[in-house]
Amino acid sequence: MSRSWGYVRRNPLLLVGVAMFILLLLFWLIGPQVIDVTRARPISAMADQRPSAEMPLGSDSVGRELLPNLLVGSLYTFEIGLTAGLIGLVVGTILGFIAGYFGGVIDSFISTAADVALTIPALAVLVVIASVIKEVLNVRNLALIVAALSWMRPARTIRSQVLSMRERSYVEIARLSGMNDWQIIVQELLPNLLPYLAATLVGAVAGALLAAIGLEAMGLGPQTEPTLGMTIFWCNYYGALLRGMWWWWAPPIVAILYVFAALFAISSGLDELANPRLRRAR
Repeated sequence: MSRSWGYVRRNPLLLVGVAMFILLLLFWLIGPQVIDVTRARPISAMADQRPSAEMPLGSDSVGRELLPNLLVGSLYTFEIGLTAGLIGLVVGTILGFIAGYFGGVIDSFISTAADVALTIPALAVLVVIASVIKEVLNVRNLALIVAALSWMRPARTIRSQVLSMRERSYVEIARLSGMNDWQIIVQELLPNLLPYLAATLVGAVAGALLAAIGLEAMGLGPQTEPTLGMTIFWCNYYGALLRGMWWWWAPPIVAILYVFAALFAISSGLDELANPRLRRAR
């Protein structure tokens, strides 16, 4: 842990990503104390207002004030990405460890299922599912839909890592000492993959965010929730770009870019932490 912390301090990219994410957390934690989030609801008398001292980001065509809309929407969007990424990583990790460690028929079945699922266009499947349940779609349902197609890539990459680790000397020593298979997986293999799993989680969250925002921008998200993707959809629906309402479409795009920049910096830093060759190069 001390060596890892020393490396983190020497890794500026990881520190930048963490700092950006901390600022985002502060925005979510402190924002509701100073911003009236109830004003993210439609109020017809406030429609199409330009930014002002009273409304720093103005309002949209149905009277939603866009600063509280951005606060609530960015939190909902990240909740979708984090939930879907976590579920996908947990399922993929379990299947990857089982396939890579035990091999045989189990490995063939899991590997084939993951390979077949990866050949199916994920976006097309998501569009079909979201279209079918569009009327009852909410933040939680959307996260579960995205999570259903987020486990395959982690399962394949973690399987390959476990395949290379299971024949190493410390695993053989653990077997000779009387540890059973599940003890070896939990106590010997899993701790060695924690930095890699952390980097994979960040990548999974970013992928889930991209999928969710893509669905929402097509109008296949929670219709009553002000997520960033749905905000972009309503911008297109009401022609905000053509009407010169920059204060409506610019903030969600900037917020999306900020979140992805933070995740990219964290993922790159964690990838160096998990990769011994990169550590030696530094």
